[in-house]
Amino acid sequence: MIDSGLKDKVVIITGANHGIGAATAKALAAQGAKVFITFYIPESPYSPAELQKARTEGVGGEKLYSAMQAQSAETVVKDIKAKGGTAAAREFDLGVSRNIPALFDACEEEVGPANILICNHTHCVTETFDPSLVEIGKSGVRLITAEGIDRHLAVNTRACALMMEEYLQRYLARQAKSGCIINLTTVQAHARNVSYAASKQAILSYSLSAAQEMGKYGITVNVVCPGATQTGYITPENEPWIIQRTMLGRLGKPEDVADVIVFLTSEQAHWLTGQLIYASGGFLYHSHE
Repeated sequence: MIDSGLKDKVVIITGANHGIGAATAKALAAQGAKVFITFYIPESPYSPAELQKARTEGVGGEKLYSAMQAQSAETVVKDIKAKGGTAAAREFDLGVSRNIPALFDACEEEVGPANILICNHTHCVTETFDPSLVEIGKSGVRLITAEGIDRHLAVNTRACALMMEEYLQRYLARQAKSGCIINLTTVQAHARNVSYAASKQAILSYSLSAAQEMGKYGITVNVVCPGATQTGYITPENEPWIIQRTMLGRLGKPEDVADVIVFLTSEQAHWLTGQLIYASGGFLYHSHE
């Protein structure tokens, strides 16, 4: 068996109360890593009863995705601890910049200084330039606004950059010799989701710049682009279209992406940095960053 070198490594992973983040937290804990989970539960347009019904029915779509987002990370922590792993969780709104050093302080108090940083969190409210694409409803598409742009950039872009900077400062202060940062993003433009796509694409630029600047300190920085992964948002109507365009012939699962992230955090990936990796089963083969 290959030794991943992850035993007792401390990992911060954001947005890990559901989906890819939760799957990654469990996968890393199974390798012996100590996992500190952060998450944020946004205000939902749906009632608690509607969210519970969506979870029970398990039918993909915006309502189920909202229900998954509304879960506490305590379920993930309990699953990890039940299998003998180490995990802790704390809720932070990463759109508030002062929460970022507080997050690292909490990690150090709970499980120790972070060896690995994984930025997986996301803010996504559908926005458009085109008035004809506006949809009225609880989860409708709205016209782009200054407030919407600012919130997407604050959570998706600024928080990721500040997390990397905070990680580096603490890494240097304790004179660490090796480290790892992984950021999750999208590289595609998205009609009806313009602010989300733009704010996530900016992460790629920050990450590649960080890889150039942090390599001399022994830190690898890589970017994972998951493509279409069923975290609750893909509707049954869209599944065949996605499967048809996926080389491996099925819908992606959070665990599929988690496996790639585990590899990138392992000792076996020590010579990989500044890379954009499409963890999409071939769905993103024709993408161009």
